[in-house]
Amino acid sequence: MMKFEFEEFATVEDVFLYLVSVAPYMKQVMPISSYKGYIFSLVPLTPLSGEILMMVYTKGKVDPGLVEFDISTKKYRPVTSVERADKNYFIVLTPKVATLADEAIKNLQ
Repeated sequence: MMKFEFEEFATVEDVFLYLVSVAPYMKQVMPISSYKGYIFSLVPLTPLSGEILMMVYTKGKVDPGLVEFDISTKKYRPVTSVERADKNYFIVLTPKVATLADEAIKNLQ
């Protein structure tokens, strides 16, 4: 059975800051989901077994596609390609069905 831990943030920018800070060094493009009124990432806390996942989230919606995030200004914007090495990028995914996310959201409420 999957266990979930949760970290809620006030804004999507705060979620981006968190994910950039825990991403492996030189990881420039990361996935994030916009699903059922939440913007989130499921981060494994037990990498080998994957039994415990941390849902890092905020409420809201971001349109699917590629967004560029600037840590210094704490701003993001949609872009068409990875343009700069000094920025971080997120691929925003909007799944039609996400059973793992559904389970996490159910545990959250």
